[in-house]
Amino acid sequence: MTASSTPAQELIRTGRELVDLGLSPGASGNVSVRDGDRVLLSGTGTRLGRLTEEDLALTSLDGEHLGGARASKETPLHLGFYRRDERFRAVIHLHSPWAAAFSCTAPWAGHSAVPPLTPYFVMRVGQTPLLPYRPPGDPALGTDLEQAAGPFRAALLANHGPVVAGADLAEALERCIEVEEACRIALLTATADRRTLSDAQVTELATTWGSPWTPAPDGG
Repeated sequence: MTASSTPAQELIRTGRELVDLGLSPGASGNVSVRDGDRVLLSGTGTRLGRLTEEDLALTSLDGEHLGGARASKETPLHLGFYRRDERFRAVIHLHSPWAAAFSCTAPWAGHSAVPPLTPYFVMRVGQTPLLPYRPPGDPALGTDLEQAAGPFRAALLANHGPVVAGADLAEALERCIEVEEACRIALLTATADRRTLSDAQVTELATTWGSPWTPAPDGG
């Protein structure tokens, strides 16, 4: 967030960027920022490209509605990320085409559904686990995310789409872009004799860039 902008203005700006990038079709997706023990997020049924301050809801970390619009049904998902790691100050959940498509396929590995095909995915995002399918809006989605094993900055909801966190909205947005690109590359190479980065290469990148990656027991 810039010195001259408010959290609401940042949410509105980010919503428009997501639509411009083709990552938020229709009225799908939601964005939030955390300010202390309160969370400001896009309201239910809103189009991210047309957000106004009247479309934003304010809740507590426990999900209590404190003001503004009616909160998105996916609020528990956002709160789960914030409760999981207090360093996160922004969360974006999308139904972006490539990541949503990839969430319908078998995960590459237990610790990361998305394979490490390029250095940038490892550097900017890190391991991205697949969380079990639940209906949209199910409060258990937040519990699943909060209690999932291993450190991560992004996850795929099975047959649904990505949820990504960052220290601010700009960082979360960049990670959304990288997750979408990584899923696109993974799908485009699915029928080829593709080559992932080796365990040693991934470990070196993750260590250098401080990104989360837990090597699989079999080295995959």
